[in-house]
Amino acid sequence: MNVRAQAILWTAQRASAAVLGLCVLVHLATMIYAVRGGLTAAEILTRTHGSVAWFAFYSVFVLAIVVHVPIGLRSVLGEWLAWRSPSRDWALAVLAGFLWTMGMRAVLAVFG
Repeated sequence: MNVRAQAILWTAQRASAAVLGLCVLVHLATMIYAVRGGLTAAEILTRTHGSVAWFAFYSVFVLAIVVHVPIGLRSVLGEWLAWRSPSRDWALAVLAGFLWTMGMRAVLAVFG
């Protein structure tokens, strides 16, 4: 892999980590606020169902996961297992597709 591609992956990894950190904080703060306010899971789902803002937020959350996980796992597989062939990147692309599909299924189930 050339230096430019490595720099792009490095930047994407760091940017997705920043987005994930923010998403986790917002998610946890919202859940704590809702539960301390006495809302049940059913009441939370009723209030969030159909919300475009929450749909967008959790879609960004899923996208950050889809970017972050395969890039990080790519490094781990290269270092720990010396798996550096093109098959590694294909396998990680399949993983990214799986994460996107499952993540968006969950988002659509809650907010769609």
